[in-house]
Amino acid sequence: MRFTVFVEPGASEVVPALGLDFRELVGYHQKLGRLKQLQKMVELEFEAAYYMKKYQPDPVLMNTRYGRLISNVLARRETVYEVVGGKSDSEVYAKFLRAMENPQPLSRIESSTGLKEVAVDLFRLPVPKFFERDGGRYITAGVFIAKDPLTGAVNASIHRAMILDEESLAVRLVPRHLYQIHRNAEKAGRNLPAAILIGAPPLVYLCAASSPPFGVYEVEVANALAGGRLTGTDSLLDGVVLPLPVEVVLLGEFIAGRRAKEGPFVDILGTYDIVREEPVFRVESILTRQDPLFYSILPSGLEHILLMGFPREAAIWSVASRTATGVRKVRLTPGGGGWLHAVISMEKTTEGDPKNVILAAFAAHPSLKTVVVVDADVDPDDPLDVEWALATRMQPDEDIVIIKGARGSSLDPSADQVTLQTSKLGIDATRPLSKDKSLFEKARIPFTEH
Repeated sequence: MRFTVFVEPGASEVVPALGLDFRELVGYHQKLGRLKQLQKMVELEFEAAYYMKKYQPDPVLMNTRYGRLISNVLARRETVYEVVGGKSDSEVYAKFLRAMENPQPLSRIESSTGLKEVAVDLFRLPVPKFFERDGGRYITAGVFIAKDPLTGAVNASIHRAMILDEESLAVRLVPRHLYQIHRNAEKAGRNLPAAILIGAPPLVYLCAASSPPFGVYEVEVANALAGGRLTGTDSLLDGVVLPLPVEVVLLGEFIAGRRAKEGPFVDILGTYDIVREEPVFRVESILTRQDPLFYSILPSGLEHILLMGFPREAAIWSVASRTATGVRKVRLTPGGGGWLHAVISMEKTTEGDPKNVILAAFAAHPSLKTVVVVDADVDPDDPLDVEWALATRMQPDEDIVIIKGARGSSLDPSADQVTLQTSKLGIDATRPLSKDKSLFEKARIPFTEH
């Protein structure tokens, strides 16, 4: 396979403000030598997903019969930290949480500069079919933006959307904010106008994947992280400022009372979700940038896991840090789908603190099923290091916490799928303070090759 480099005409050689423009972040990956561009024509059914998985975490840009398709743009933790503008875990988590508490309205521009209208035909967009039992072709990187007709609250969130026909999508709405807004519109007997952004500013993706309180517009949280540098327009969706630039915009409305079968589809754990009757979104217009980059997120891939997990890591870090001093890193691990399993490192000063941190983590992220707390000299990103801590620093009769009958996650196929009840496991894998520290020291070889 040969690769060429993506070059945007007139692109600056200066490192860009990575969170403000999706295309700038792609260019940044290119400058670092990460971006892969396949020269062959790639099929949207299964082949595109194959290359997304093969090259992760590297971004991969593919040519399809309906345009350019890109994935893995936010598949690296270091990229997320660069987009947020921080170096350490604590710095990035703190910035993210401050922005949630201090959302900032966007500067408005007069029109949707750089966007042009194209024919409404969803089948002529480069939308993949990922896995063999998928119900159809799926948009997976769509940021849905809608305004609550009851309260006026504006919400931005990411939802999967299955193509039904040239102008219709079945959209999976979990019982969160857009679900509530949609219900309010239906109760009033009204269709719900909305926009779907594909290839939005990277900071918008990070914030749309989070769960601030209802009424906090996630795009304004992104603008707070951006230092007020995001711009937007209210000329596309009545009464709502949409962030710009964006690669593709689908404008339309959820049709009151209309449902369609959605699924099967692969969730974050790599297993198939069930078929449900979900709301139908009718697309009324499609706008694109010149030669757009159509963004797609591989279901259960590293990018999916990181986007879902990162905001919850910040929430766990916030609560755990108030519970005990010395909390260093929080990782929702890839093996747990970035959702069900956490590893937390800390500088323990008092026995019992790790168990308090375990309880704090379960409170901050109720979907968690397992939490392991390790010392700061153990790398939460290294499964072998974590297993070593379990082997050398944990006693089962003293260091295991089991909670029965708790509410878990619908993503866990082993949980009760009606009540969502599950049991939860916490493990204190930190060294006992009463024992000689040298007994737990990792041996090292004091030599560096020159």
